[in-house]
Amino acid sequence: MKLGCIADDFTGATDLANNLVRAGMRVVQTIGVPPAPLAAEVDAVVVALKSRTIAPAEAVEQSLAALKWLQAQGAQQIYFKYCSTFDSTPEGNIGPVTEALMEALGTDFTIATPAFPDNGRTVFKGYLFAGDVLLNESGMQKHPLTPMTDPNLVRVMQAQTKKRKVGLIDYRSVARGAQAVRERIAQLRAEGVGVAIVDALSNDDLLRLGPALADLPLVTAGSGVAIGLPANFGIAPSSTAGALPPAPGLRAVVSGSCSLATNRQVRHFIDVAKRPALALDPLRIAKEGAEAVAREALAWAGPLLGGGPVLVYSTAESESVKSVQGQLGVEQAGAMVEHCIAAIARGLVAELGVRQLVVAGGETSGACVQALGIAQMQIGAQIDPGVPWCHAHTPAASGAGIRIALKSGNFGTEDFFTKAFAAQDAGA
Repeated sequence: MKLGCIADDFTGATDLANNLVRAGMRVVQTIGVPPAPLAAEVDAVVVALKSRTIAPAEAVEQSLAALKWLQAQGAQQIYFKYCSTFDSTPEGNIGPVTEALMEALGTDFTIATPAFPDNGRTVFKGYLFAGDVLLNESGMQKHPLTPMTDPNLVRVMQAQTKKRKVGLIDYRSVARGAQAVRERIAQLRAEGVGVAIVDALSNDDLLRLGPALADLPLVTAGSGVAIGLPANFGIAPSSTAGALPPAPGLRAVVSGSCSLATNRQVRHFIDVAKRPALALDPLRIAKEGAEAVAREALAWAGPLLGGGPVLVYSTAESESVKSVQGQLGVEQAGAMVEHCIAAIARGLVAELGVRQLVVAGGETSGACVQALGIAQMQIGAQIDPGVPWCHAHTPAASGAGIRIALKSGNFGTEDFFTKAFAAQDAGA
């Protein structure tokens, strides 16, 4: 294994794996830390954790367990992956996990950048932009679990990083190329800086950055930096890296994300694609129970699946989400809806024969993958930047393979749900 990766949620893991596959690496994503070595011969493994919003101490413990497993497989470099919106609580978990990995690897320096230009995430003078606006003007300031009100990543990271000084490698150093970045790293190290936020405005910046990171034991970033790393191991893009086995069968979408992007995708599926969709009511779930609501949803979906993909969703506007959270509590509302959608996803596969499943939302994806008993996934072709189709075996399908796409809430074009299945028809 050349690159060992630790991702703090399941959609973020496939996002990273997607970029590595596009750059030519053969990649497997595991769900949690595997109990044994992998049988497959791969260039990179992405260990997907569900650690973004848990307590910092627990996130550190899980990340160190993943590191230990990756080191045992011979990983030559470690990559800690977080969201391109850098979202976390004020206490972490990006800073605490970064420092714990640095200590375990015995390194005094690493970089941090969530830049992902393909999805409009850029960093300039240490400030994170989402499209044309600062992060705190993008809608992320209203995120129900990890609201981001400060776009200055040096400040955000320093607040979470207790033992190390945080600095900046700005766009001017990156524009001059790998040697200039190495010189800036040496300068920062001499000044006692242990973590450096890195500017990146384009994929060209990320490709220039890649060679400068070859000797770092640890890289921390969103998925964008991944495009520049495989070349450090002598790997070039290849059309065979993302080839997947076929998985014919019925199609469905489940969505728990309440992001602006996913709201638009739900509306497109209903209003433009004219496909059947069922909205879940969190208050009904609280009153009647997740299993009962899931049974009703499966009864609704069964007669419709033969005519094409259907959607079951709890996606809602931010004000509606806040209203429900006010009545049920933030954690209880989220966990309850996740449990219901996960039960629906399992029923779609186990009882109704769905073999191509799109899941929208990071927390929702984690719940669904766990409900399906998926242990690992082979990463395939990209649907939209950051979202590939994957192939996995699940006990819910009696061990048969399914195609599954785990979409981060903020990713994908408005027609993503229909585009995903069109890509299957085109042989992706």
